[in-house]
Amino acid sequence: MDILRITTAGSVDDGKSTLIGRLLYDTKSITNDKLEAIAATSKRKGLDFTDLSLLTDGLIAEREQGITIDVAYIYFSTPRRKYIIADTPGHIEYTRNMVTGASTASVFLILVDARQGITEQTRRHFYIASLLRIKKIAVCINKMDLVGYDKAVFDKIQDAFKELIFQTGFEEQEILFIPMNAKDGDNIVTVSKRMLWYDGYTLLEFLENIQADTFIQQPARLPVQYVIRPQQEAFHDFRGFAGRMISGSFAEGDEVAILPSLKKSKIASIISANEPVENISAKESVVITLEDDIDISRGYMLVKSKEAYYEVTAFKATICWMVNEPLTSGAMYLLQHGINRIKAKITGVETILNIHTMQSDPAKNQFELNDIGVIQLKLAKPIFADRYNDNPANGSFILIDEFTNNTIAVGFIKDF
Repeated sequence: MDILRITTAGSVDDGKSTLIGRLLYDTKSITNDKLEAIAATSKRKGLDFTDLSLLTDGLIAEREQGITIDVAYIYFSTPRRKYIIADTPGHIEYTRNMVTGASTASVFLILVDARQGITEQTRRHFYIASLLRIKKIAVCINKMDLVGYDKAVFDKIQDAFKELIFQTGFEEQEILFIPMNAKDGDNIVTVSKRMLWYDGYTLLEFLENIQADTFIQQPARLPVQYVIRPQQEAFHDFRGFAGRMISGSFAEGDEVAILPSLKKSKIASIISANEPVENISAKESVVITLEDDIDISRGYMLVKSKEAYYEVTAFKATICWMVNEPLTSGAMYLLQHGINRIKAKITGVETILNIHTMQSDPAKNQFELNDIGVIQLKLAKPIFADRYNDNPANGSFILIDEFTNNTIAVGFIKDF
């Protein structure tokens, strides 16, 4: 049974947590004791209904303010598959948390309040989803009950969102527009009888019919996290290289190149979960042995010798800036790429996005909190990376303040 990773996004009070709560409730994924607990909490708050958003808003501050602050991960399953949902905050102050929750998702649910339409955060979150190359997107136009289930309202928001898609240039995404009322369950699991003018998927039908992602066709990349040398007589000559395949696949007998030494060998054996296997694919943890004794340490990378690989010392990248302190050209940071951490210098600020026009803002030359744009970086030593559009698993990085150790930006390699 495959696992589908989902993230929710949208502006404050668009109903993300309520949507997830309703999805859990209607798929019978809530235990009776938990349901009784949130019913009692709802009553204490003076509500005349069970507030299903309380299933995901776990922090005291979240329940007091009625907003999501931290990312909450929710697990449930159907006979078709298992799901992991990241409920992310909508407030602009917590955009960094939204990026974190979306970074591993294959499906993006972006909520829009039918009364408010598209907001600044709607635009920002959709652009971030586009940068992350999340191709399965459902635009959930929520709170249709508050606009009388009016099809004209739905159509107007849908047209505005299509214009946003055109502005960003990410037209290739498969986007479904769903009118819904998460509070009462319209078009979440069951078809709404109050919006018979809509003949598309319910949210659950949309999720159930998505094909699982595959990373097998991408170039093979195995960062070495640990070298295994058992201190036992029975395994005196064993030398294995452990890591998690981030993309592509390996099979016994494949010729591999070891980066950065560029030495070559063939795969002698592959071990997964203490059992020998003939091949291994992306997202699986593995121990590989080679036919030759080669000096390999943590931070090295195994690739197929016949596939292209890139030694990079400078590149352009799109970044999302996550702190209040501004970023300017000439600044020095630590760049974390996979398990490698290298000093990096910002050699240029090329463009900063105006989130309202989706065009470059010529008036800005430094990044401020939540800004998105393109920069140039120079590294103290080379890394082996891919362009994000070619291989997302090996084309992303984070920037770290070396004095506070705080993550200050997430980046996507654009070009070398």
